Amino acid sequence: MIQSVAFIGLGAMGYRMAAHLPKQFDTVYVWNRNFTKAEQHAAEFGTQAVALEQAVQADIIFSCLPISQDVENLIASVTLKSGSIWVDCTSGVPESAKKLAAALKQQNVAFLDAPVSGQTIGAETGTLTVMIGGDAVAFERALPAIQTFGKLIKHVGEPGAGFAVKAVNNMLMAVNLCAVAEGFTTLKAHGVDLHEALDCINASSGKSNVTETVLPQRVLNRSFPLTFALPLLAKDTGIAVDLVRQAKLSAPVLSLTQNLIQAASDQAEENSDFSSAMIMYEKWSKITIE
Repeated sequence: MIQSVAFIGLGAMGYRMAAHLPKQFDTVYVWNRNFTKAEQHAAEFGTQAVALEQAVQADIIFSCLPISQDVENLIASVTLKSGSIWVDCTSGVPESAKKLAAALKQQNVAFLDAPVSGQTIGAETGTLTVMIGGDAVAFERALPAIQTFGKLIKHVGEPGAGFAVKAVNNMLMAVNLCAVAEGFTTLKAHGVDLHEALDCINASSGKSNVTETVLPQRVLNRSFPLTFALPLLAKDTGIAVDLVRQAKLSAPVLSLTQNLIQAASDQAEENSDFSSAMIMYEKWSKITIE
């Protein structure tokens, strides 16, 4: 029986995800490094803004931070309640999840790596995809809390498996992003109407999430709204390539894509959305994708 839930990290995703918890649970703690954000969340959604030391005494503790090292540092700084479950929704490093799961098990605390996909709109509507690695019993216990913001929820394997699936998922999106940028630059160079061409492609075998949503909603209209930062995509593609290396596999397409996304991130303006990776191709070709 889950008596209390906490959410740590109220960024673009976490702020919206945590908003669903009070609909199901009476006691919901929130904490953020910028504590004003936690107080704002409490006023808006009926959660309780508390000190970190109190937040980590909840039965289920969610975290959603930029990188795995942030999660490791935070866990190392607190004492957790025996029998609790830490559910990390960070897009993290599989090896970190394995390390934390083993260490927390010694304290009778379960650790689940549970990254999410669906961007801020999915977090707001409670329709995120959640891919979870870790102990199956802990997964079943935490499931009612995860269901408040997740629609498709899958236990994909042992500790680290959730992070691995998320990294590969984002890598595949990045592959599509680069391919679409090259393809539509080529079409524009040949005088093709990109909007009409997009309709054809989205009714044909070349369609993808990038052509169906990213290109029309972010690039062609030149809006590039910041929902998922380009440096975070570069981080995730780097994790995916590390997984390839650890398995001693050859993945030339993934390796090249990671190099391209990292280059785009290095060249981008501060606070750039992942879709702005296409701007690098525009600079190279001197062709605007619009």
